[in-house]
Amino acid sequence: MSCLLPLKRPPPFVLWRQQRRWMSVRPMKESDVVPKREKVTIQTLQVLRSRKEPITMLTAYDYPTALACSSNPAIDITLVGDSLAQVCLGLKSTTQLTLDQMIHHATAVARGTTHPLLIADMPFGSYHASVEQAINNAVRMVREAQVEAIKLEGGEEIVELVRRLTSLGIPVMAHIGLLPQRHVASSGYKVQGRSLDAAKAMMRTAKLLEQAGAFSMVVEAVPKELGQFITDNLSIPTIGIGAGPSTSGQVLVWDDAMGTWNGHKAKFVRRFANMQAIRDEGVQNYAQSVKDGSFPDPQRESYTIDKTEWTRFLEEMAQTK
Repeated sequence: MSCLLPLKRPPPFVLWRQQRRWMSVRPMKESDVVPKREKVTIQTLQVLRSRKEPITMLTAYDYPTALACSSNPAIDITLVGDSLAQVCLGLKSTTQLTLDQMIHHATAVARGTTHPLLIADMPFGSYHASVEQAINNAVRMVREAQVEAIKLEGGEEIVELVRRLTSLGIPVMAHIGLLPQRHVASSGYKVQGRSLDAAKAMMRTAKLLEQAGAFSMVVEAVPKELGQFITDNLSIPTIGIGAGPSTSGQVLVWDDAMGTWNGHKAKFVRRFANMQAIRDEGVQNYAQSVKDGSFPDPQRESYTIDKTEWTRFLEEMAQTK
């Protein structure tokens, strides 16, 4: 009797680990995405506001950009903005985005989000017909897309809706100033609150939305003086986008900040990276390498087969001719 023990097949998880390195696209290991910061909550935002520590918010529209936002502990909020209509789907405006499209993208973002508070825009038309319709759609956003709060554009006309949603436990971030979903009615994307009456009306709206239960407020495209005044006279955090440096925090669209958007560059946008140039260079290098035959390299980027097996294969193929 042989004293040699029979070879055992490796456990399935060992085989999986051995095989997964050959996959060009493989599942993320749990250890690949490790939160580096405790989960940001509404209370966290209030603490940051009270300490006058600026709040950071970036938009994300898919799993990779959600991972990017979560990779830095200094990002406080990830917003699935309805700007995905233009920057991801190629639509002309945010008004063309549907609720199902938003849920589809927000679900992907939720899978890649760790510590940032996850908020999503309610698309145009999803909260306008009735309070009941708005509640049902907001519930879908929370339940299906797994977002932690929703954002609503509007003024006094949505105060009752904000009150109802917050009473049901659905946190609401308000959005005042320039309202992109109403760009047609506003005759374009224009700075708001520049006149005495307009500034007074905006301050009144901000107070009403705060009293209705909004936990935070985006203030878009207003004079910096008004942005500071609104911030100083509210007890909830304000997130500015084109509202000057004195709001509680700032938000930018991912594609604006990272330089991947070819559309109009608003005055308040700063490019913090030029990913478009890197992307285009990569595409050019790939295409050139394929065209000139340098990719794939026969040694470093190709597989091979045992010579004996290959000889047998050729012999058997020759016999079938």
